[in-house]
Amino acid sequence: MSETEHVPLSAPEAAAALNATDSNGTEALNATAKFVATPEGTALAYGSLVVMALLPIFFGALRSVTCSKSKELGGNDYGSGFGNSSDAPETITGRDAARFPIIASCTLFGLYLFFKVFSQEYINLLLSVYFFVLGVLALSHTMSPLMSRIFPESFPNKQYQLLFTQGSGETKEEIVNYEFDTKTLVCLLISSVVGFWYLLKKHWIANNLFGLAFALNGVELLHLNNVSTGCILLGGLFIYDVFWVFGTNVMVTVAKSFEAPIKLVFPQDLLEKGLGASNFAMLGLGDIVIPGIFIALLLRFDVSLKKNSRTYFYSSFLAYIFGLGLTIFVMHTFKHAQPALLYLVPACVGFPVLVALLKGELMEMFRYEEDSAEEAEPKEDSSESEKKDQ
Repeated sequence: MSETEHVPLSAPEAAAALNATDSNGTEALNATAKFVATPEGTALAYGSLVVMALLPIFFGALRSVTCSKSKELGGNDYGSGFGNSSDAPETITGRDAARFPIIASCTLFGLYLFFKVFSQEYINLLLSVYFFVLGVLALSHTMSPLMSRIFPESFPNKQYQLLFTQGSGETKEEIVNYEFDTKTLVCLLISSVVGFWYLLKKHWIANNLFGLAFALNGVELLHLNNVSTGCILLGGLFIYDVFWVFGTNVMVTVAKSFEAPIKLVFPQDLLEKGLGASNFAMLGLGDIVIPGIFIALLLRFDVSLKKNSRTYFYSSFLAYIFGLGLTIFVMHTFKHAQPALLYLVPACVGFPVLVALLKGELMEMFRYEEDSAEEAEPKEDSSESEKKDQ
């Protein structure tokens, strides 16, 4: 059929499939007929991938600020309306960051064994259904703020609650408690149409809509508690990425076997074949989300400084563009699999640290604790209760 060049493709993590990075390379799918991308097609594909990678990082970081403020205020108004738990950010601590590469490695190798032992067709069928559900919810959550602006104020927006409990009386326990409204139902309906399109056709546009939604939600809702944790996470995944790409064929095997919207794709033969093109350049979601959550942390640090500037956010954002561009250049030059975090991690960490050194704010950056205000509240409450008891 064709020969396809891949930009780094991420391997999936068990639940979110957003955490690992990478593989790319050149695969001859048919030894007798090789597709050679035109310079225009290659430039269009790579340029489109870079733009698609930047969108969820930029908007996800902005939404993470709103999400963080809503969490501090203890409000439930922000988000998709799926209930209190689905909108709350998940904070990654230093211990979580240290364990993350180990868990990712176990998951990656487990998937490799699964594809070796069981039929690839049935595994991908199960994964398609799983990611159909996740994709519909993620895309609906992504669309919700936009829909809130589109709908007129006169729109009859009714409130609903989906509640499942276990037991009765004093032993009654909530299992599921989702609060949503009519606007949320509209978002779910639109997302379901995209989901069935992906499930039935596996079209690359539907894949990208789900992939962008996953990436934006990951950047928005996965919060690093401080810069040190971010350095531990990125450093660990830097080693993980290099080892599994250069040291073994596990990453490449899983990436080629895994059919799920855990990557962004863009056809290099779009100009020749239109929307039916089939020779794709690819970028894994891990190469977006992992640096993205660090960039989002720096934006929240900028906001905490209250200087009405976004110096660290923009420096890390530009560093990401540089790192991704360097990855594509090296891959395209040497025609060999490249772990994207090999270039993205030094750029995304090094540029902001250099800026902090020049501004004399390095210690302040590493002292920044996002949850420090929240952690202080229980201590004050406990001291007040002790005084009352006395």
